[in-house]
Amino acid sequence: MPQSPLELRHLKTLRALRETGNLSRAAQVLNVTQSALSHQLKGLESHYGTELFERKSSPVQFTAAGQRLLRLADVVLQHVDDGERDVARLVEGAAGSLRIAVECHTCFDWLMPAMDAFRTRWPDLDIVSGFHADPVGLLHQGKAEVAIVSESAESEESNVAFLPLFGFEIVAILPNDHALLSRPHLTARHFANQTLITYPVPDEMLDLVRRVLAPAGVAPARRTTELTVAMLQLVASGRGLAALPLWAVKSYLDRGYVASQRIGAHGLTGRLYAAVPAPLRERPYVAEFVRLMREMSLATLPGVTLL
Repeated sequence: MPQSPLELRHLKTLRALRETGNLSRAAQVLNVTQSALSHQLKGLESHYGTELFERKSSPVQFTAAGQRLLRLADVVLQHVDDGERDVARLVEGAAGSLRIAVECHTCFDWLMPAMDAFRTRWPDLDIVSGFHADPVGLLHQGKAEVAIVSESAESEESNVAFLPLFGFEIVAILPNDHALLSRPHLTARHFANQTLITYPVPDEMLDLVRRVLAPAGVAPARRTTELTVAMLQLVASGRGLAALPLWAVKSYLDRGYVASQRIGAHGLTGRLYAAVPAPLRERPYVAEFVRLMREMSLATLPGVTLL
């Protein structure tokens, strides 16, 4: 048998393809172009003389040969991850804490699974999280190691690194029978005579207000609630409109509980970053936590794209 061309990057590609379901999203996870990923896989298939997955299946379905290589990937990559993690513990130690502050209420929907997966890899770290209106301030005070924020302020914060997580669409949430659903999309003026239901946070933390309504001089009546489900109940009963990440409300939209409408002709895009003190940026456990957040979000949240 000729020498195998199989490398760790091939195994990582196969695993990413399985976890994301398609080439496009796998390429995002691996930070390569889709064409480069496709070329890499075709090279493997040429070597083995067989296809590794069905090209037209969605999500992707692996052939028997592809499944065998996936089992190999699971074993090999787990050993590699464990070995690198053990080395990092020997060099830097593994005790301590990873305190995570978030500024968005909906962040916990995707943050908790990432935290659970992380605990199995770094069991000696004390991991806690909580909501805070100024999470970056906690970094400066030494009260948190990671802050999940919606804007990068790296030019203003020389001692803080802002690591990109993912982008997502923010949609308007309306009752199923609302007249504005007939519009192709909503603009600031469509909110003028409505009641806007939001979380009880400062306006600068609300993308719709900060980026759409305030620049247009539109200030609708307001109502607040702490809970996403309460917000959706208020919308469903005709008490007002809301603006939420598509991934946070997709299941309610699929069930027909409420309806959604695009904000602006091209949509309103939100972004999330992991802010960490600059000295911690290269710590293995911080890098792995950011990687887990990115990969798990892309694999599980609808409409998410990596930054």
